[in-house]
Amino acid sequence: MTQETYTRSDETQVSKAWTRRTLLQRGALATGAIVVAGAGTRVLAQDASPTARPIEDSGRYRFSTFGWATDFSIYSVDLLEIAPGGPGKDGIPPIDEPRYESIESANAWLDDIEPVVSVAIETPAGPVARAYPIQILIWHEMVNDVLADEPILATFCPLCNTAIAFDRRLADDGTVYDFGTTGNLRFSDLVMWDRQTESWWQQLTGEAIVGTLTGAQLTMIPAQILGWGTFKTLFPDGDVLSVETGFSRTYGSNPYVGYDDADSTPFLFDRPADGRLRPMERVVGVDSGGEQKAYLVGDVTEADVINDELGGQSVAVFLSGGAASATDGQNIATSRDVGQVGVFLSTVDDQELTFALEGDRILDEETGSTWDLAGAAIGGQLQGSRLTALPHVVVFWFAWAAAFPETSIWNNGTTITPRS
Repeated sequence: MTQETYTRSDETQVSKAWTRRTLLQRGALATGAIVVAGAGTRVLAQDASPTARPIEDSGRYRFSTFGWATDFSIYSVDLLEIAPGGPGKDGIPPIDEPRYESIESANAWLDDIEPVVSVAIETPAGPVARAYPIQILIWHEMVNDVLADEPILATFCPLCNTAIAFDRRLADDGTVYDFGTTGNLRFSDLVMWDRQTESWWQQLTGEAIVGTLTGAQLTMIPAQILGWGTFKTLFPDGDVLSVETGFSRTYGSNPYVGYDDADSTPFLFDRPADGRLRPMERVVGVDSGGEQKAYLVGDVTEADVINDELGGQSVAVFLSGGAASATDGQNIATSRDVGQVGVFLSTVDDQELTFALEGDRILDEETGSTWDLAGAAIGGQLQGSRLTALPHVVVFWFAWAAAFPETSIWNNGTTITPRS
């Protein structure tokens, strides 16, 4: 891996082990910009957009405020923690008018191992599910959508590996918000913006951190990264975000080749690392009942089950191989298998269950019922029942620890407590 030097807005030269050129190329493709980069130079984007101009060093910001209607006098974080990531405002274009395909149609361009973000909304008639292929999301990072009549936001931050879905409404507000990309990062995580107030939001937590909505919290909707083959099996009546997005991108290719190596360096992450794990270790992050825990799973190649207690509740983590990494090889479909995850409450109809493996099948010890990776009982006494899914993220450790510094860690049955 080559090492390249770039210059931040404060003119401090920073060296990164992972190449910056890939992101610059990505930004040029996204905006049509001409990007000038090299050792000792400032990154500039020359674009017809009125928001594109060199980053200003005002002493309060590392990002440009030009072209924003955001109220930067209202914020809940240190503004110097927010850094420009390359492309400008919506330079990574979200999908605002999504189209959908049938499973049969998508089989022509999706391999079974390819990762998709699976979102399933429970309805009286059963779950309504949609797959958002990461080969599309890696170029757009978010989709403003409606599923089962619910306005949702599907997001993916490739720098943190965080696939998260949100309700686009606030609990006390009937407004449906539309979201875009600010082009900025905080702790290497995507910073979003809403078009109604131009407030800025942290993707990993769903919290507004700058602007008039500061302190507001989006509700997370459970989402899973599944292999395409698994999604088809679990949700045969589901549909798929179409590759016909209205944009010209090399869908299926990975612009972050080699980024998810556990020994690599996170991009634009300049805060002290939490040394309990390597920064790029893959963990399952769960925030439940006011308690956070990271389940160290690495690359999952075989089925496994974790029974645990979190936030005063019994939880189960189901694991299986079958989904490729989005940020490993040049082609996502031929990248290594890093696995699939589901996280659930362990109680059904007031009965607490304990899960175990029998071969590659997940069974509960109390009734012997068989369960799938989406938390549905597919055989046995409880057939037809569904576990309550918990929002979770399969995330690189550095990002989870930065967002939740008090998190504990589950590591092969042992819990590592937060740093003192």
